[in-house]
Amino acid sequence: MSQKNISLPNKRGYFGDFGGRFVPETLMAPLQQLERAYHKFIHDPAFRKEWMYHLRTFVGRPTPLMYAERLSKGIGRGRIYLKREDLCHTGAHKINNALGQVLLARRLGKKRIIAETGAGQHGVATATAAAFFGFPCDVYMGAEDIERQAPNVFRMHRLGARVIPVTSGTRTLKDAINEAMRDWVTNVATTHYVLGSVTGPHPYPAMVRDFQSVIGTEARRQIRQAEGRLPQYLVACVGGGSNAIGLFHPFYKDRSVKMIGVEPAGRGLQSGKHAASLARGKAGILHGTYSYLLQDKNGQVLGTHSISAGLDYPGVGPEHAFFKESGRAEYVSATDQEAIKGFSLLCRTEGIIGALESTHAIGYLPKLARRLKKNDIVIVCLSGRGDKDMPILKKVFPE
Repeated sequence: MSQKNISLPNKRGYFGDFGGRFVPETLMAPLQQLERAYHKFIHDPAFRKEWMYHLRTFVGRPTPLMYAERLSKGIGRGRIYLKREDLCHTGAHKINNALGQVLLARRLGKKRIIAETGAGQHGVATATAAAFFGFPCDVYMGAEDIERQAPNVFRMHRLGARVIPVTSGTRTLKDAINEAMRDWVTNVATTHYVLGSVTGPHPYPAMVRDFQSVIGTEARRQIRQAEGRLPQYLVACVGGGSNAIGLFHPFYKDRSVKMIGVEPAGRGLQSGKHAASLARGKAGILHGTYSYLLQDKNGQVLGTHSISAGLDYPGVGPEHAFFKESGRAEYVSATDQEAIKGFSLLCRTEGIIGALESTHAIGYLPKLARRLKKNDIVIVCLSGRGDKDMPILKKVFPE
């Protein structure tokens, strides 16, 4: 969980200038109910004990912090550690949050679970948690993402979830969130919406962050055990931003630790075919929160592109926007080609097939190496495994 002496967000759900709650009137009461329940149960020893028990026995936590010796040699400088969220049950960090929210929904007496998904990992995690606790589950997924993430669609079906194709707009994650929110408005009395990232209206950004901060809490303890000191750098990919905030948050007050979020530059920041909201976006409202997003001069949300479906989103969580504005974190980007190079580098040096989301962070390491001293420690969040990306990668590596 988050450190007790970190007060963000404030009572209105703002991280500095970013965050808040911009939703239809019909959702205000359910969000306030969710906020009250979240604050009640997150500090309830019985709830925390149950959540941690399932993280240990069902998810497989704590995940290892692995010294990547051959990757470190390949990069040329520094000591690279991988926080192995790819070893979680279902193959990514998403299960940490999904399990926590479904537990919360059970405490609230909800009867049905819904979710959105892009790459399918959050959908699989939510379908898994719903099956584990006996809830029916509907997952909204863009039609384009259904095509490029077929293995995860199959997994969701086998877990008993209904995958609902979204054919409006760009047919990707943005549109899946739109449809999930419409469903929630209609069925709010019986349904809990398990939002998958640190975006959306308050209290979702803080709630998802706190469920994901188990990543950084473990990493902080593990690196002290391994090296006797804190790292110089934390590196993680950023779409909506949950794995990155999960790693960053427990190090927030450690000013000697630099945080680097890697956005998807797609075919290049100058091409217009990217999803780098912090690098090329402007502040505005998307999906109930005020943060950076990609928009035109009239405020219309722009289309995005990334080889990674999980990063193909035109906005970013408000806490990341706050980190950028306050200077607490640095945000850079990696292109599709750099992510593919990172994928190959990780495969060949460490025998790990990483998710294309995660390999954006690996793909940035050669640039970071120019800044590293010989014994600098870098922790990279390996947020997921690459099984789901095989249909995409077969086109990249036809052999």
